[in-house]
Amino acid sequence: MRETLVLNASFEPLATVSLRRAVVLVLQGKAVVEQARPGLRVRASAVDVPVPQVIRLCRYVRVPFRRRAPWSRRGVLVRDQHRCAYCGRRATTVDHVVPRSHGGPDSWLNTVAACAEDNHRKADRTPEQAGMRLLSPPFEPTPSDALVLALGTYGREPLPEWLTPAVPASA
Repeated sequence: MRETLVLNASFEPLATVSLRRAVVLVLQGKAVVEQARPGLRVRASAVDVPVPQVIRLCRYVRVPFRRRAPWSRRGVLVRDQHRCAYCGRRATTVDHVVPRSHGGPDSWLNTVAACAEDNHRKADRTPEQAGMRLLSPPFEPTPSDALVLALGTYGREPLPEWLTPAVPASA
């Protein structure tokens, strides 16, 4: 499971890694723990390290410019925090605002998280045709925001405010 966020030396989100990889980077002196999970530690005979939630590399790593976050069903559910875009209940499916049969693409701006009931009720129609209203419009997260959102904080210590992605206001 990838559950530790790796920041560049400039505090730019780079990737998520496993707990094991994060601890190795810290022990090798290549990274420092920026935020740890409260009360949890990794212990061995000569090691006592807090369980990292966010680590920062000690040296800057140059990365190619990433213009867009790749679209995925899981990404849409995470972006919308597993909340239905029509009723606000727990979402388990992804709905196309303009159905694929009508030429709607698999894209950030055409897909929203939806509960199975609303997805079935909307069926092969647009929200206007089905008489349904979106609670908030879909948006395209930046690559950095997509990484931070992918961590998810359900049932865990929240990320620091300075790292929380800027989610557009509801319409």
